[in-house]
Amino acid sequence: MAEWELPRLRTSFQLQEDIKDEDLAEFFDVKFYPYSPPGSPPVFAATSKKHVVVCRLVQTTDKDQNPCQIIQMIRDDDNTANNFSCCWSKDPETERAWLCVAGKDAKIKVYNVKEGKLVKTLVGHGGDISDLATSPANPTIIASASDDTTIKLWSLAPAHDKQPCICILGGEGHQYNLLSVTFHNNGRYVLSAGHDQVINLWALPEFPKEHVNVPIVLHYPHFSSSEVHNNLVDCVAFHGDLILSRACHEDTIVLWRIEGFSSSDPIPDPLDAPTPTDMAKQTRSYFNPTLSKARPAMFTRLAQFHTPDCGVQFYMRFRMFHAEGKHPILAFANAKSKTMFWDFSRFAAYRDFMEELEEAQTQQQQQAAAGSGTSTVPPVAIQKPSWLLIKRAKKAATAHQDTATSLRLAAADKESMVSASPDPEGGGSASVPAATGTTLGNYNQDTLNHWKEMYDLSNPIGLIRPHKVLQVDGAFVGRQVGWSPSGEWCVVVGNRNRALIYQRWTREKGVATPLS
Repeated sequence: MAEWELPRLRTSFQLQEDIKDEDLAEFFDVKFYPYSPPGSPPVFAATSKKHVVVCRLVQTTDKDQNPCQIIQMIRDDDNTANNFSCCWSKDPETERAWLCVAGKDAKIKVYNVKEGKLVKTLVGHGGDISDLATSPANPTIIASASDDTTIKLWSLAPAHDKQPCICILGGEGHQYNLLSVTFHNNGRYVLSAGHDQVINLWALPEFPKEHVNVPIVLHYPHFSSSEVHNNLVDCVAFHGDLILSRACHEDTIVLWRIEGFSSSDPIPDPLDAPTPTDMAKQTRSYFNPTLSKARPAMFTRLAQFHTPDCGVQFYMRFRMFHAEGKHPILAFANAKSKTMFWDFSRFAAYRDFMEELEEAQTQQQQQAAAGSGTSTVPPVAIQKPSWLLIKRAKKAATAHQDTATSLRLAAADKESMVSASPDPEGGGSASVPAATGTTLGNYNQDTLNHWKEMYDLSNPIGLIRPHKVLQVDGAFVGRQVGWSPSGEWCVVVGNRNRALIYQRWTREKGVATPLS
């Protein structure tokens, strides 16, 4: 079924930059324009050190036709420019598309995308800007994370032209360079993380709508922890009220929650943020200030997604697609040319399927016991999800084993395994037999173990393998993932200014809507 479909590689491209060493050419960020009308072809911007390339993705009836159209190319001619990040905004008066770009020169440059011209420059950071984010609640509010250990909130509204920095998150929040910043969907919470391995959650105040001479300064976050990871944290994001984060050298993306935190509760006041009175305390929280039997921890790990082969690389960021009525999909690209996907809807579907199998098998056992084994109990057919694939059972013996051992293992194998699903590549049904052995339903132990490694969330410290892995030729290091607003397209960018374009589903060609 289409709703369970994961992306496939559609095309890729490379941007040739006018720099001497091609190994230094990298796309560090990619963001889709979030304000296009529903159904219109999506537009994304990929940011390299000196250039931003803006592309539109269109449906094509010919699978060999390139769906990617370059609609704008912006070059940063500043000699000190070395850009790492971008985010979208809109002109608050004309609603024309604006793109904010930042990097090593500590400036945020705002461009009119249609004209390719610089609109304004925001200055105030004292170090490299490693990440930018736009508030989902207000396109004129953006956040920047810097090596100067602060997060700055900027307003692009005309009322704040003279003082665009309206809020600074700093003080005792971070002690070293920042790498990641993101907004909650309600626009009132911000997560930050970086080289000090600390992850902070900040509750934002109401921002002034008129000009102010001095920005609001928040000295303390409402939640802070250095215990989630053991190394620098280069990506952090909200998933609803849950949090996803990854750290260098750990080869995992962690899903976790702050105990007591709910975005539906009243927004806490900045003065309610806990202060680090106990410097030995690695986690502090406004939402669960004291440990108790009711709340035994300040945060809880829920799952870990395995992202092998990242090596010594950092500044590698995942992206979660989550839209109402559609499957949440997590995507990440490693340092060995592989892109990985996890469909979060599969976890609940797998759990329900296994519970049905276990319940049916229990009923079969009870019925067989009640009949004293004298009658044959008909099997119960249970529909298997199409994405649960069958693993072939391993051979019970090798040619080097003696005959007696081979016969014994073959007998045990016959007793413990039953034939595979009638439809190994698709749906089909599991016929739950009365005899159990070490299998469940019609599935051998190799298959059950394989499914557990990919879909079982019962062990929060277990490693969940990707649901799909796609590999490309060449030495590709993924830096950032972007999802189109509808979830149809996924773009991964990385070293050598290479962009990989993945697609889900197919439909009729849409009508191109130009950026205003």
